[in-house]
Amino acid sequence: MRITFLGTAAARPTVGRNVSSLIIQREGDVMMFDCGEGTQRQMMRYGTGFSFSDIFFTHLHADHFLGVIGLLRTLGLQAREEPIDLWTPRGTTDTLRQAVELGVERVPFEVRIRELAPGDAVKRGLYDVVAFRTQHRGGLSLGYAVVEHPRLGRFDASKAREMGIPEGPLWGRLHHGEAVEVDGRVFRAEDLVGPERPGRRVVYTGDTRPSKATIEHSRAADLLIHEATFAQDEADRAQQTGHSTAREAAEVAREAGVLRLALTHFSPRYADDPRLLEREARAVYPDAITAHDGLVIEVPYRDG
Repeated sequence: MRITFLGTAAARPTVGRNVSSLIIQREGDVMMFDCGEGTQRQMMRYGTGFSFSDIFFTHLHADHFLGVIGLLRTLGLQAREEPIDLWTPRGTTDTLRQAVELGVERVPFEVRIRELAPGDAVKRGLYDVVAFRTQHRGGLSLGYAVVEHPRLGRFDASKAREMGIPEGPLWGRLHHGEAVEVDGRVFRAEDLVGPERPGRRVVYTGDTRPSKATIEHSRAADLLIHEATFAQDEADRAQQTGHSTAREAAEVAREAGVLRLALTHFSPRYADDPRLLEREARAVYPDAITAHDGLVIEVPYRDG
């Protein structure tokens, strides 16, 4: 699983940072989360390609969705034919539809707008994208947890050979929990397959105050991507505007027991030098990092 940060600034672009967007690639699936203005240029700049089928919006403040206007037109000029699903918080379809239709007679591929409520899950076979409620001003806002299903336990090939089980389809059936018979002998899956292994979990908050929902959906996550708009000396402003400080984001990560924390969505006042935010977060959660545009984070399985 690979995460590419396309925009890490809050409210407006700066010289070195674009506004909110990131790409998550899992196996052959590519998903975008938020789409601030100029996102299509960031995709070209950082080489993510345009072979994605879903955009998940945390909320429809301008710095999180205006880029969809230009992105859809870029895709149209590239002669795209495959449909795109736009996932948006409940009650925001009309606003998003206006953006899709702005300035053009039609988009030459199907654009499907689908609303999500907290607790809804977009199911994708081996993983789900789960929406949860966040705490931001101006209507319903969502965070998203990309949650892989548990994986099969390890199959003991050496033991299977010792037991005289022919390599091939019988191994596959055993690995998937079936008992098999060989020359009158019955072999059980539990004798050859270890305990199931956890999948990976990546959580993206969008804009939010620290919240219990974020903590619950981030329990033992492999990566938490949490907004950190302000430093602690602006805690009152963070409260008033529905944002978090770097320290507050780190406290969420610590309570949730996440493996890694990446901070994003920085006020322009910290854009050139976010080291203050990083220091404040690391005082609580030592492995916190401040993301930058173009940063790529690989999320391996914990057991290799």
